[in-house]
Amino acid sequence: MISESDARAKILESVRPLPPRKISISEALDRFAAQDYLAQLPLPMFDNSAMDGYAVIASDCKKAKRLRVVGEQPAGVDRNLRVSNGEAIRIFTGAPMPVGADAVAMQEDVEREGDEIVLNADVDLGDFVRKRGCDLGEGQKILSKGERIVESKVALLASQGLAEVSIGGEVRAAIISTGDELAQPGEKLQPGQIYDSNAILLQALIRRCGATVAMSARCPDQAGSLEKEFQAAARNEITIVTGGVSVGEHDLVQAALRKLGAKIDIWRVAIKPGKPFLFGTLGSSHFFGLPGNPVSAFVTFLQFVRPAVLKMMGANDVDLATLPAKLTVDQNNESERPHYVRGKFEKGNFTPIGRQESHALFGLSESNALLRIEVGESFKAGETVLVQTWP
Repeated sequence: MISESDARAKILESVRPLPPRKISISEALDRFAAQDYLAQLPLPMFDNSAMDGYAVIASDCKKAKRLRVVGEQPAGVDRNLRVSNGEAIRIFTGAPMPVGADAVAMQEDVEREGDEIVLNADVDLGDFVRKRGCDLGEGQKILSKGERIVESKVALLASQGLAEVSIGGEVRAAIISTGDELAQPGEKLQPGQIYDSNAILLQALIRRCGATVAMSARCPDQAGSLEKEFQAAARNEITIVTGGVSVGEHDLVQAALRKLGAKIDIWRVAIKPGKPFLFGTLGSSHFFGLPGNPVSAFVTFLQFVRPAVLKMMGANDVDLATLPAKLTVDQNNESERPHYVRGKFEKGNFTPIGRQESHALFGLSESNALLRIEVGESFKAGETVLVQTWP
């Protein structure tokens, strides 16, 4: 049995980033940049008004001063207007500043009287003017290689006129759930059967990573059927098998893989829940064998599969977010393996939720964080601990 840290390191050493590809920026959300991007245009690209009001010369503006309105500049094409002493130009938010103007008098601070305005307050140099490049300068880095492209980064790329962005390669995943006891949701259950929730869970987790579910199959505990599905799955970059990876007489996954010539690198990991975990390769496909219990499948996915998928997609950060939290109840680990406790992280507190057995799907569904407790470690209520959260 291998340690959790050694298993993770071995997996990450085995996978490689896939070749990059270009996609539309409208499809780039939650992908990972395949190169650094530098600003080609400043933001703003020109001096413009931050308010609706009047473009003026600040030194010419004191309270009660009367100015003649000589033009109007809406947002849009620059009309190449010019303002001189004693003059003002009607201007709107985002509109380019007229030549000579160095401030904007808010419309709330003036009274309009025909073709003139009367100032109700002094105006200072630079008031309500967004200067060219004050937000972003040309040549400034706007996106780093391996960085996740979030909503605001998509907008920033669009501000540079980019229609496409280079991202990490596409990871196609095959998901195979095994077991004679499994029934498809929507089917009528036979005595002794359960619905296959793991397949749906893993599909959701894969899609949350930004990868593609290219194949999903349910397979009985039959060596021939497993071999057939594994051969079909091996056309994809990764294959996730759930169930059948323990040591019982009906746990046939490892034997079926070896018969097909797979290389098994990891078998069993010191982690709770999730000890019966398998990692290997069949052809060019990376195979992950996850336990059949849903909580075990969930935890091993987060700790081992997710980092591998993100690395293959070109991410420079493959770790779950880690946050400090105040523990609300005592916790200890008397088992022989590090234990991931499921619970709720809320308002800076962490509270374990429900039963902590590996089958307890309801408790998992109410959780949004994991607390890792080392062997023999204990925490008291009120202590600050680190918890992992997932998106």
